[in-house]
Amino acid sequence: MTDLTQRRSPDGRTDRAVSEVVISTAMRYTQYRRDQLDLDAELEGDLGIDSVVLISIIDDAVKELALPNGLSATISAPSLRELITELETHTGTAGGQPEVPPTTGEQSELAVGELDSSAPPGTTAWDGRSMRDFMDSREPDLYADAREFAAHRRDRETEHLYWYGMPLHSRCTNRAVIRDELTGRSREYLMFASNNYLGLANHPDVIDAICDATRSYGATNTGCRIIGGTNQLHLELERKLAAFKGRQACIVYPGGYAANLGCISALTGARDAVVVDKLNHMSIVDGAKLSGAVRKIYRHNDMADLARVLERSADQVRGMLIVTDGVFSMHGDICDLPEIVRLARAHGARVLVDDAHATGVLGVRGSGTAEHFGLKGEVDLELGTMSKTLAGMGGFVVGDEDVIDYLRFYSNSYVFAATIPAGVAAGLIAALDVMEREPERIVALWNNIRHLRRLLTDAGFDLEHTESAIVPIVIGDEQRALEMGRAVRARGLFCQTVVFPGVPLGDARLRISVTSEHTPEDLELAAKIFVEAGAETGVPAARDELRL
Repeated sequence: MTDLTQRRSPDGRTDRAVSEVVISTAMRYTQYRRDQLDLDAELEGDLGIDSVVLISIIDDAVKELALPNGLSATISAPSLRELITELETHTGTAGGQPEVPPTTGEQSELAVGELDSSAPPGTTAWDGRSMRDFMDSREPDLYADAREFAAHRRDRETEHLYWYGMPLHSRCTNRAVIRDELTGRSREYLMFASNNYLGLANHPDVIDAICDATRSYGATNTGCRIIGGTNQLHLELERKLAAFKGRQACIVYPGGYAANLGCISALTGARDAVVVDKLNHMSIVDGAKLSGAVRKIYRHNDMADLARVLERSADQVRGMLIVTDGVFSMHGDICDLPEIVRLARAHGARVLVDDAHATGVLGVRGSGTAEHFGLKGEVDLELGTMSKTLAGMGGFVVGDEDVIDYLRFYSNSYVFAATIPAGVAAGLIAALDVMEREPERIVALWNNIRHLRRLLTDAGFDLEHTESAIVPIVIGDEQRALEMGRAVRARGLFCQTVVFPGVPLGDARLRISVTSEHTPEDLELAAKIFVEAGAETGVPAARDELRL
């Protein structure tokens, strides 16, 4: 009798069946048992297998089945059965390998907007690999991926396509001096890559508070909060954040990432489900993984899909926690919080909203997504980071006092981590005071957002559904996005070029962050630069010239 887990290839080789390879690979990456992997279940909504995990499953299956190297980049499937079917259509072509194209200090006097010709156009054949191609090597050396990626990264840097991590040589305001370590030159740039939404990072009251508290309390506390690391300024900061958000209590973590890790993993476990939007921040994804809970993914801002996931999950788990970004960090749109709250109540779920990019931006007072929708007190937990609008470091969660106290003892990223320095806490207190004292900063921010959005929309760029200070220019193709980013920087504007894993493959974009410090002249010059860079690199726009 023929073993069902074997197949015979056209050249006479006997290999494991495609289905067995896919199932065993999925088990390895998800920790599911074989009986838990329903082949017809939706990968995201039912099994919680996101695009990053799916890429690893497909890559390993393609390699084990000896299919062509470039095949994995072309495959997508909503279920394991459809993945198996798609791979089976290629099993007769195993053995052939597609050809891969060969890869091959002083202050600048250039004004912002003036073209820097030292940024080279493409001089070598395009290396079509993305960052996803340097994950999960089958080599036994754990450094194999790192070394291969290092060569790839150096090539991209030589072409001025990767500018990640270039150091600032000045304060970061509406403009900043950045040093190009590849050429040894520095230049002043229009800064549209900062999350300093209300300009508080450079406010004299904030800086003075940090300096005064550091002189009084020292550089750091050298301890975790529940042992010897709590300073009176930490307690005052938590009181002010709770009052600002209109909640009973607040817990401050060492970082926003730590807040998601600690909060989600403390409240949920193996018998629960964490229900997440497909485009949530990676800290939410990792918090769900750390918790051991079943992860369920609903399509981005698709409330019908969320309802379906909740209905299917209700009888399978003990409790459910819906976690969503308030403002989605690479897209700029806002979650449908009213419907999320309604569905949570209908299905007995709790809601956690991550307001990292909503604090200081949404709501008349800038207190976030719940205020924006008139739902203060209706959301179970509100989370935020203090490294953006609030101009410091750390993360926080606000909610009912009993729940916050529970987190103090069961959040590992709080219990076993050192706290933020007292000087940082003092600066955050001062930043909250300035926000409440100067509401005109939020008004100025929104005037700037609307002005730039109108200019770019009129120019014909695809801004998706942005409703916040994050304005994406959606391009899609990674090569074109990187080339447009280079063309923008060559004209003296700095913004983020976002490719995988920041966004899925095929969804590359430029990400523009607007602040209250930008002047109308900054915004008009920025729009002109984007139009010129788009025309140079072939990014579609309605017009080649901007009407101001």
